[in-house]
Amino acid sequence: MTKYIFVTGGVVSSIGKGITSASLGRMLRNRGYTVAPVKLDPYINVDAGTMNPYQHGEVFVTDDGTETDLDLGHYERFIDVNCSSSSSITTGKVYRNVIEAERRGDYLGGTVQVIPHVTNEIKRLLIDAGAKEEADIVLAEIGGTVGDIESLPFLETIRQVRKDFGKENTLFVHVTLIPTVGPWNEIKTKPTQHSVINLRQIGISPDVLICRCEEDLGDDVKEKISLFCDVPMEAVIESRTAETIYEVPLMYEATGLGELVCDRLGLENRDANLGEWEEIVETIKNPKHSCRIGVVGKYTSNGDAYKSIAESLGHAGISSDCRVSIKWIESDVFEKDAAGKPGLAPEEALADLDGVVIAPGFGTRGIEGKIEALRYLRENGVPFLGICLGLQMAVIEFARNVCGITGAGSEEFETKENKVMDAVIHFIPDQTGITHKGGTMRLGSYPCHITSGTLAHEIYGESPIYERHRHRYEVNNDYRELLIKHGLHVSGVSPDYRLVEMIELQDHPFFIATQAHPEFKSRPNRPAPLFASFIEAVLKRKAKVMS
Repeated sequence: MTKYIFVTGGVVSSIGKGITSASLGRMLRNRGYTVAPVKLDPYINVDAGTMNPYQHGEVFVTDDGTETDLDLGHYERFIDVNCSSSSSITTGKVYRNVIEAERRGDYLGGTVQVIPHVTNEIKRLLIDAGAKEEADIVLAEIGGTVGDIESLPFLETIRQVRKDFGKENTLFVHVTLIPTVGPWNEIKTKPTQHSVINLRQIGISPDVLICRCEEDLGDDVKEKISLFCDVPMEAVIESRTAETIYEVPLMYEATGLGELVCDRLGLENRDANLGEWEEIVETIKNPKHSCRIGVVGKYTSNGDAYKSIAESLGHAGISSDCRVSIKWIESDVFEKDAAGKPGLAPEEALADLDGVVIAPGFGTRGIEGKIEALRYLRENGVPFLGICLGLQMAVIEFARNVCGITGAGSEEFETKENKVMDAVIHFIPDQTGITHKGGTMRLGSYPCHITSGTLAHEIYGESPIYERHRHRYEVNNDYRELLIKHGLHVSGVSPDYRLVEMIELQDHPFFIATQAHPEFKSRPNRPAPLFASFIEAVLKRKAKVMS
């Protein structure tokens, strides 16, 4: 029988449920169990696709084109699985399914209610997620914080799951905060006690408490938590802030959490076999080399907005035994401000960097800043990697400053008052007539044919390749031959040769861009090829400069 682990959070948001869930998945996967991770998100959006990166962080995209919460990125990177639409369950998706069923008459005239109709739909989706992956364990994280009204249907559902499948097949893990207060950093357990009380009021008693803390809890504190929260002392797990998130599974394993989970669910406690993970962490903490990479983007003030790019740079650093330090640069710093004051010169903002990633984004803000940064990178031989909008901006910069098309731009930035003279980037023809924004872009995994003799072919070593996409604008084929004539190499195209997928410059230390999002497939033990080669080129150039 499939086992179910449910991870909830209390006291404060952003407490680390996603990393805890991913770490549990890693520990179980290393024991040879098949894990199906699921995120239960209480927001009414059908998916994360239309959500503001400043508020919600990055939108993670799966192979099948589902736009999801960034925690699915953690699941994929830690557990080394490919998530799908069944891995993401939102209030919006659940209610849409229930309303559609009601309209079809599936409920035979019954009054449609949260219990049982909404909770039954959530259960159906959970069971289907496990069945689809033939999983030994469904590992489900409930978004939000216990006490939020939005989370109640999901919490009621997992209460019912225990009733349906039994205590021996379900495990409730509650992630909570143990703060310290006062001049002597006195440890306080009261917030955790109240969080557990909130859970009990809806019929859920946690089996394991993951206690986020900055101080050693000690046996006396654990005993107090155990007594007041009715959790065995060995199930009160201390969770200190780690030097790297990839150390968390090792820390949990050291507490005996893996063995505890297996015993509690009646699973064989096999050898955890975390040797490769230990090597990854050792390289992260004690690398031989270092480099400094700039990420120029539109949402850099939120560290989660480009989470997968940051992690992919770190993964590439692991493969090169290198610590990658990131300098986040908001692209509009290169532009004039509202008062007309000139922005930073690229020479000033980028001079201390070993390489630069131009990140994705939507909308007009900061676009000219990206183009100005790209001019500097191209002219000064600074290693460059462009992602999605980064490719589009590289094409525009090349068209303006090399091909002499001074009015080059993108249809995305066109308004009634400001027409683009030469739309070298334009709306995908297949998208014409689409009015809804959610789920309508070019989403998910698509094939790309790589041109032999190019840097892209050297990096991937095969053709076709498959990368995930999330965009609705493409290189305008009316300008493709002119761009190629002036030295822009089209190194990757769609199978029908209609869409430009990758571009590069061959007289440059490293200048390559892709319409895809290779960061979504990167793993700590298997970095995305473009990112790995980018860091290799950065280190090669750095060594040459220093010599």
